[in-house]
Amino acid sequence: MLYIIPTPIGNREDITLRAIRILEEVDFILAEDTRKTGTLLKYFNIKNKLISFYEHNETRKTSQVIDELEKGKSIALVSSAGTPTISDPGFKLVRECRQRAIEVTSLPGPSSIITALSASSISSDKFTFFGYLPRKKTARLKFFSQILNWPATCVFFESPYRVLSTLNELEKVLGDRKITVCRELTKKFEEIFESGLKEAAEHFSKKKPRGEFTLVLSAA
Repeated sequence: MLYIIPTPIGNREDITLRAIRILEEVDFILAEDTRKTGTLLKYFNIKNKLISFYEHNETRKTSQVIDELEKGKSIALVSSAGTPTISDPGFKLVRECRQRAIEVTSLPGPSSIITALSASSISSDKFTFFGYLPRKKTARLKFFSQILNWPATCVFFESPYRVLSTLNELEKVLGDRKITVCRELTKKFEEIFESGLKEAAEHFSKKKPRGEFTLVLSAA
């Protein structure tokens, strides 16, 4: 069986007891970042074999992993943080498992998307996750014009290097719409700032943005 194991997005105590047990019991662990996962395993005194499995080797290694699964091995897949396959490697492996009738199970656990939505006062009964925003300004502006009339709450990931530009561009294209800006969720310097786009841009212009950002934008 292939186990999809969510790991903490910041606070290590957010891992589940079941996740700890399975990480101990599987034959080996596929990790997007072996150093980060190694630190997590050490913290919980888990001694197990780690194999690098990330975006640039996923295609090459998938067939090897499938071979091991078909031999009866139990394997866990983890990403650097949060739930694997959600804007992280793993989709191709899961697809291949399904095609070959290899059992796959996913554990519930940490996700910055759900954490941000639940901390926001913006309605989350209908939402769309768009992943990381385009890096280039022209591509971002084109994308923002495409979601101008989007009927559901929008969730994005953004880099600290571009978040201020993104807030200004969103306000320019969409108007002063409500947004929840979540920074460093579950970590020591967590910040959840909710306001209109214009006020949010002003807030983050006063200090250099740092950390990982998840943005929750209200629907049209």
